[in-house]
Amino acid sequence: MLIRKACFPLTCVIVFLCSVLLGFGQIRPEAPPRTDGGEVIKNESATLENSLPKITSEAEFISIARTFHPNTPYSLPHAMFVLDRKEDKLYFVNSQRFRFHKDFLLGTYLVPRGADVFKPVYIDEDRRFIVGTVAWQRTVDKYTWEIWEGDMATAEHLKLADEAINRHFFTKVYYKPNSSRQEDISSQIKLDRVLVSEINAGQEYLALNPGKAVGRVHIIDKLDDTVEIGDNEIIVLNELPMSLPPVRGIIVTKPSSPLSHVNILAKGWGIPNVYIKDADKLFRDKHTYVWELDATLTEYKWRPIDDPNELAVRFASPNQQVAPSDLSVTRLTGLKEMRAKDSILFGAKAANLGEIINARIPGFTVPDGFSIPFYWYDKFMRDNGLDDEIEDLMDDYDFVHNPRYRRQKLEEFRKKIQAAKMDPLLERQIYTKWRTQLGLRPVFVRSSSNAEDLPNFSGAGLYSSVFNVRTRAALMNGVKKVWASLWNFEAYEARVRNYVDQEKVFMSALIQVGVDMERGGVMITKDPFDRDNSEPIFISSVCGHNSNVVNNKGMPEQLIYLPELDTVSVITLSDQTSALRFSLAGDMRQVNDRCANAQGRVVSDANARALAEIAMRIEKAFSGVPQDIEWGMIGPRIYIVQTRPYIDGK
Repeated sequence: MLIRKACFPLTCVIVFLCSVLLGFGQIRPEAPPRTDGGEVIKNESATLENSLPKITSEAEFISIARTFHPNTPYSLPHAMFVLDRKEDKLYFVNSQRFRFHKDFLLGTYLVPRGADVFKPVYIDEDRRFIVGTVAWQRTVDKYTWEIWEGDMATAEHLKLADEAINRHFFTKVYYKPNSSRQEDISSQIKLDRVLVSEINAGQEYLALNPGKAVGRVHIIDKLDDTVEIGDNEIIVLNELPMSLPPVRGIIVTKPSSPLSHVNILAKGWGIPNVYIKDADKLFRDKHTYVWELDATLTEYKWRPIDDPNELAVRFASPNQQVAPSDLSVTRLTGLKEMRAKDSILFGAKAANLGEIINARIPGFTVPDGFSIPFYWYDKFMRDNGLDDEIEDLMDDYDFVHNPRYRRQKLEEFRKKIQAAKMDPLLERQIYTKWRTQLGLRPVFVRSSSNAEDLPNFSGAGLYSSVFNVRTRAALMNGVKKVWASLWNFEAYEARVRNYVDQEKVFMSALIQVGVDMERGGVMITKDPFDRDNSEPIFISSVCGHNSNVVNNKGMPEQLIYLPELDTVSVITLSDQTSALRFSLAGDMRQVNDRCANAQGRVVSDANARALAEIAMRIEKAFSGVPQDIEWGMIGPRIYIVQTRPYIDGK
């Protein structure tokens, strides 16, 4: 008997787009060793350089190339390239050291940590970088260069890249388009090219990544934002998607490049990814059933999974983790009264600030504030019937299985939260606490959930905060906006992806005196681009409020401080020309602000040393766990507004 089983919903493809394309892979990984399957082989003649400015011989190409399926007829040596239009420089990337273009751009400080390198690299017409891959195509005896199939590069971009690559490569390199759009553009501008159809001529099967998997077969005729993809599925696709959430296996019905982002991800996940002509028709009888797919370089085999014991072992998804919480405390509590253990009452953001206040670390100030415990969020939801409503939504088939519908319903649900009535007693307590403890000064209402800083799930950036609140009405609305942000679409999807129980998540609100920063930033108590080097302190700085560090308004200043040598190294100077400052009407406003000194520095060496000393002391207060710390300065005074464990993507 074949066993049919509904998938555990994971996430929609569209939400996962940016994060997967940019690679949650390793940063600066070592050259890949030979694997048991011989998939990738370590090149003993590999260069130690991050990149080469030109390739003058086959030996130089091999020194930076990684090779899929070495020593087989399916061998594919390839190396990434990055063309910097601003500096007119071409980098042939050491692809045994860097897994993704993002890793190289970050690891060489060409873009700041935390910046969006999807839209500016793959979508924008005025992009600084053009990125792609050069490969040796065995079946046609030619070198080719290609870009990601979803890249919106223009004719000008393609001509520029083609000229640069061929000017810096020892032999002719042909363009290989990976989409109909790229084929049309390259045909119009008459690039010398090699088509995928030429490379894969006559093939009905191609193992892009061999492997074995057990999963529910899901044939997807059209991939859009109404399609839910489960983490326990073997998916059959008629079109190559922009990207995918993790799955058990991938089958495409059209020839695809082994260098596609999807295949790079399949290799990282260790799952089979194969091209099988007419797979959507051939395997229609397997749709929705659980099968084992065994794909080798030369053939594939199916085996039905009809043994309940085998099904339970090989098909099961991980158990959900329940975020810890305690709803017994009702009192609005000041930061000074908290410790890290109180994250079950107020969330980690508030509790961690309480911990460093009570550690009495010198050299900085934590802005005063207080938190509304989880109890009041839970009571608000129950008083307004919103707890039952979200439970009904999570039992709704369309909500579970249709991402577009889920996005719409969550938006409606957040609006209901913001329109619902707050307990008058709580409202009076919040206002009284703001007046008596904080003197009615402008405040930030900051999210602090129990679904943050969990094992293998940071939750960073998923929830909303409200800046520079100055009136009673705005404060109450801000609290409800923060509560509602627990149900942001991206937050919901991330919790599903990481198996966090949605019925046991709660939101606190931290109300904290706002800091109108003259300069601010983020620092990490290790080098984020070299996970083996735990000594340096990485400091990123901008003029004005520190949220401008990662909002793609330009390059922040980036420094590395080495405690052992007491040296500050400037990696990049800031090129930002505006800053975020307080508006008298509330919220923030953009202002022209060049706070940098005559040497172009946002923070001096003395500032950097002071910040680094604080960072090391904070790390010590958390038992040596590397910290991701947000800071600001007004004059010489340093403020710490957040610290959390640094997650490096391992």
